[in-house]
Amino acid sequence: MQLQSRTRHQALSLHDRLSMVSNEPGVYLMKDAGGKVIYVGKARNLKKRLGSYFKTTDQLNIKTGVLVKKISTFETILTGTEKEALILEATLIKRYRPRYNVILKDDKRYPSLRLYVNTPFPNLSVVRKIKKDGAMYFGPYSSSQAVRQTLKVIHKTFKLRKCKTRDFKGRARPCLNHQIGSCLAPCCLDVDKNRYKEIVKEVILFLKGRTPGLILKIKKEMMAAAEQQEYERAAVLRDKMLALEKTLEKQIAVSNDFKDRDVLALAGTPDFSLITLLIIRGGFLLGSRHFTFSETLSTDAEVIGTFVRQYYEHAPLVPGEILAAVPPEDALLLEDWLKSEREEKVKLFWPKKGEKARLLQIAFQNAENELESYIASVNAQMDILVRLQEKLKMDNIPECIECFDSSSLSGKEAVAGMVVFEKGKPNRSLYRKYRIRTVAAQDDYAYLAEVLKRRYGQGEKSRPFPDILLIDGGKGQLNMAVSVINSLKIEENFKIVSIAKKDEKKKETQDKIYEPGRANPVNLGRKKDLLLFLERIRDESHRFAVSFHRKRRIMTYKRSVLDSIPGVGKKRRATLLGHFGSIKKIRAARLEELCALPGMNRKVGKAVKNALVSKGETGTQN
Repeated sequence: MQLQSRTRHQALSLHDRLSMVSNEPGVYLMKDAGGKVIYVGKARNLKKRLGSYFKTTDQLNIKTGVLVKKISTFETILTGTEKEALILEATLIKRYRPRYNVILKDDKRYPSLRLYVNTPFPNLSVVRKIKKDGAMYFGPYSSSQAVRQTLKVIHKTFKLRKCKTRDFKGRARPCLNHQIGSCLAPCCLDVDKNRYKEIVKEVILFLKGRTPGLILKIKKEMMAAAEQQEYERAAVLRDKMLALEKTLEKQIAVSNDFKDRDVLALAGTPDFSLITLLIIRGGFLLGSRHFTFSETLSTDAEVIGTFVRQYYEHAPLVPGEILAAVPPEDALLLEDWLKSEREEKVKLFWPKKGEKARLLQIAFQNAENELESYIASVNAQMDILVRLQEKLKMDNIPECIECFDSSSLSGKEAVAGMVVFEKGKPNRSLYRKYRIRTVAAQDDYAYLAEVLKRRYGQGEKSRPFPDILLIDGGKGQLNMAVSVINSLKIEENFKIVSIAKKDEKKKETQDKIYEPGRANPVNLGRKKDLLLFLERIRDESHRFAVSFHRKRRIMTYKRSVLDSIPGVGKKRRATLLGHFGSIKKIRAARLEELCALPGMNRKVGKAVKNALVSKGETGTQN
C-alpha cells in the first residue's frame, strides 16, 4: 500500500489536491482544521469518490453540504485491491473512531448465552463479551430480561445442569433441582454422557430457533417409547413437547420457507439514522434490535455496507440470507467476506416484490416507529437541557456534564469516580476512575481537591472541558471545587454547581442545588424533572465510585488474607476458595479438611488456620 499525504500542500485548495489523487482503489481520511480524522471511507476509484464530495454546494444535499464544510484536508492510502481497501477501512475506523462514520456501540453491554460444548457436562452461562474460545454463543439479546426468559424456558423444559462451573467442581451432594426432577445432577451422580449430550443438542436446536424440528424429534421419540410400553418416559417426552409447543405459540411466523435470515431496514432524518435488524430463524421472528447513528457522511448504501461489516464481524451466528432495503456498497465483496466469516455461502438480497419484500416492509415499519420514539426522547432530553441553561443563566446549552464522587472505608482504599453525561445520557467511554494518591486519612474535601487537579490541571491535555461541573455535596464541597478551579485559572470554561441532599431534620422535602457566591439554593421551578435529572447524574457518580471502591477492597482483601500466608500462591488460593467458597468457611474448616485438598499439606494447612484465626477476619469473599 502507498500513502499519499496531502497535509504538506497547505497552500493548495481541496480542488487542487483532488487533481493529484490517483484513480486506483484505496481509503481516504477526511480531517478537520485541527488535523483530527472526522471521516474514513473507501473507494474503487479514489479520484471519482472524492470528487463527489467537492461539487458545488447546490449539487449536494443539505446535510452533506454542511459536513463537507468542516473538511480542511484529506489523505489517501492506495491499496492493491478493493478487498484490501474494505479491510483497511474497517481497521482505520476502529483506530480513529471518526465522528461522521457509522460506528456500532460495543456489544459488551448486550447479554449473550455461552455454551462450552467441549466438556462432558456443559451448562449455559450469561456473558456480555463474545470471545473466540471454542464455545457456542447465542444472542446478543436485547435485554437481560429476554435472557432470563429464555433461561427460564430452558431450565423448565430441559434437564441441563444449572449450577456454575465453580459450584459443579465443589458440590458434595445433589441440589434441589435434582430433587424436583429438573436436573440429572452430573456434579455428584454417575450420569450417562451420551444421554447428557442429547440434551445439549436439543438445547442448541432450541436456541438456534429450530423449535418446530425439535418438536417433531421429541414426538417421534415419544411415540417410540409408547410402542415399547415405556409409558413413564413417554409421559416425560409428552410434557416436554407440550412445553415447547406453548413456547412456539408465542413466536410469530413471518415466512413459510423456514429459512434463517436477517432483515435490515434503514430509516432516517437529516440528523439521525436508525437501522432495525429483524432476526428470523426457521421462519419465525425471534426478536429485533435497533441501532441509532447521528451525523454521518455516508450514503444509505454505505451505511448498510458498513453496518454489515461491523455487526457480523462479532456476531455468534451469520444467517444464510441477509435482506436489505438498498443494495449495500460492494455487495459482492461483502458476500465473499461473510462467507469467510460463516464458512458457508451467504447471500445479500434487496427484493422489490414478493415475500422477502414484505419482510423488508415489516422491518421498515418497525424502524420508522423506533426512530419516532428515539427523536421524541432526544427532544425531551434537549428540552431539559435548554431549561437547565435558563435556570443556571448559562450562555450555551449544557450538553456535557461531569460529576465526581469519592468512596473509602475509614480512609482505606480511597478512590474517586468521574461520570460524564452528554446530551442528557451517560457516556461510559468517558468515565474515569481515580485511586487517591496524596491523602492518607479520611478527608472527602482533600479527595475532591486531588481528583479535580488531576482532571483539569494538565493544561491542554485536560480539554475538552464540560459545560457543567457537578459536585456531590453542599456549600463546603462547592467552595473547595471553586478554589481548586480558580487556582488552575480555568474558571471561565464551565459552570460549577453542587447538589446537596435534603436535611430531614430541617423538614426539607427535596435536594438542593447551589451556585458559587449564592446563599440560597437555585429555584428550579415547580417541575421536578430538572432536579431529578441532576439527581440521576449524582446517583450515577455515587454508584460508579462505590463499585470501584468495592473492587479495590476485594482485591486488597484477597491479597492481605491469603497471599500474605507463607506457602499459599495462586494455585492453592484458587483451590481453597474453589472448594470452600469463602474466607469465612476456610476459617471454620478443620485442619484435616484443609490438608486433604489437592496441593495442600499439613504445614501449609496450619499456616492458613493460624493466619486466619489471628487476623480475625470476618468478611466473606466468594
